Amino acid sequence: MAQGVEWFGSLSAEEQSNTLRLLAHFCIQARATAEDGPESIRRAGLRATHTPAVLIARGRIEQQLGKMARLTPRDERLKSFRLLIAVLAVADERRREYFCSDGCVHAWHHLG
Repeated sequence: MAQGVEWFGSLSAEEQSNTLRLLAHFCIQARATAEDGPESIRRAGLRATHTPAVLIARGRIEQQLGKMARLTPRDERLKSFRLLIAVLAVADERRREYFCSDGCVHAWHHLG
């Protein structure tokens, strides 16, 4: 997470926004669910009162991921990045175990 946060912080605002949108898309493709929220918040190291955590706790995961990706204050983008990475990790673990155990070509399995 620390390397990712450092990398994300080095991006321009536009590049950060594009990255957040891509991560939100990957989370949706990995079939993230509202039930992934609490564990993702914990893994991201966020408080339940941080804006991205509040959004994900509201349900309707696809809409909330999109809202997180559109947050504009720099500190909120950083929190969104941390949370989207955590959501993707939680959803990816489940996806690998149940649906991709025999191998697959999903792009989010091979982020580098």
